[in-house]
Amino acid sequence: MTGDDVRTAVDEAAAFLAMAPDPSAPVPLVGTDVAGVAWHVGECLHWYGHDLLVGRVDLTAGRYERDPEAGYGRLITGLTSWGEVLARVLDGADPGERGFHGWGSPDPAGFAAMACAEVLVHTGDVAEAVGVRWAPPADVAAAVLARLFPQAPTGTDPATTLRWATGRADLPDRPRPTSWSYAAAP
Repeated sequence: MTGDDVRTAVDEAAAFLAMAPDPSAPVPLVGTDVAGVAWHVGECLHWYGHDLLVGRVDLTAGRYERDPEAGYGRLITGLTSWGEVLARVLDGADPGERGFHGWGSPDPAGFAAMACAEVLVHTGDVAEAVGVRWAPPADVAAAVLARLFPQAPTGTDPATTLRWATGRADLPDRPRPTSWSYAAAP
């Protein structure tokens, strides 16, 4: 996966989130509201760029905090901005580079996949919470599954399967996962 996949996922999600009817609507699966999800996703993109650039160093001692005065529009702009920063980091990275993540040492493709997963899964959480249909790009969802969830079934709808892999949806004849993690390392 590449920076272009991140751009595609972020563009689709930002367009949907910008039309959210109520940024203060609760999103129970994430434990925050719509605006909080926009912040969380942007924060993930921010950290993934740092985590790849500094290599296998754990940066969790640092903090990046939400500005409580930031309006919803600024949160969406932040999400798209951090998506572009991450995409440029990915575009310039050597495929052999490794970064830090608690689930392994991802390469650039792994960070791209994790970023796309965060964007697609949490935008889906918002859609479910506010009762508005949203379908992520099937090709990006399929690529995320192949990279991060190699044991996930194939031949199924990639968006539904991604939600299933993260414990959010049912698939016929398969138990819903009660725990999950990314296959972050290559």
